[in-house]
Amino acid sequence: MFGFIKKSLNKTAEAIKSVAPKKKITFTKDEIEDILLEADVEYDLVEIIMEQTYQEKITREILRSKLLATLAYTEYKEPEYTAPFVELIVGVNGAGKTTTISKLAQRYKNEGKKVMLGAGDTFRAAAIEQLTLWAKRLDIPIISSKQGHDPSAVAYDTIDSAKSKGYDHVIIDTAGRLHTQTNLANELKKINRICDKAHSGAPHRTLLIIDGTQGNSAINQAKAFNEMVGIDGIIITKLDGTAKGGSIFSIAYALELPILYVGTGEQPDDLTPFDKYEFVDGLLDAIFIDEEA
Repeated sequence: MFGFIKKSLNKTAEAIKSVAPKKKITFTKDEIEDILLEADVEYDLVEIIMEQTYQEKITREILRSKLLATLAYTEYKEPEYTAPFVELIVGVNGAGKTTTISKLAQRYKNEGKKVMLGAGDTFRAAAIEQLTLWAKRLDIPIISSKQGHDPSAVAYDTIDSAKSKGYDHVIIDTAGRLHTQTNLANELKKINRICDKAHSGAPHRTLLIIDGTQGNSAINQAKAFNEMVGIDGIIITKLDGTAKGGSIFSIAYALELPILYVGTGEQPDDLTPFDKYEFVDGLLDAIFIDEEA
């Protein structure tokens, strides 16, 4: 697992080299500030970290404790539920929702679970087609309708079918953008209500998909979705394709929500559980020299 996370930080490590070309045992506060900003840690959070750091020479262990503190909300506790476990997947178009749904489905299938998908993004025909192709590739059933149909009906039918057939997991896609944010908010709230009618307590988890290449610009987007529908956890996609890996600290700190997985590639198995210790150590390896070397 650690290998995947560290590898996904390669581009962030390269960006850090532009301001810290040589690894050292200690850095000044100004140097660390430049490094964190280059990794796309939000300026305000960098200031908070620096204000709480009283030593003039910053060692790996000092910075490690500060970075881990920003990820204090990344722990997640699964709610109690009666199967099937229903997940609603939200996020803007292009963030990687469909691909992430396929990765989640593959993960559950690898665990021996029965999974059913719901093509709830009826706003875009391409979204229905793409998710259907993934379902066929993974040999997983999918409930879908035509473009423009009521996504709440798709959610209801998916949950109802999964319940009657004894499925373990239901994953429902949603639209990333409608004509206005108000329309999107109303649609998501309606899907939530209908999920609960289909299966009491559903959706059991609402996951926000964030494009890692957007860095800190995704924070306001995430706050908007959280206000619309209430987010239980975050998945960061395309981490392997960005130099903005440090934005994870800002996202977790600003939203106070757990990061559950990070996308580390394009294949169905390229979804890695987020571990804050491994993530922080992977970043620090790009900054500090090994004192025992």
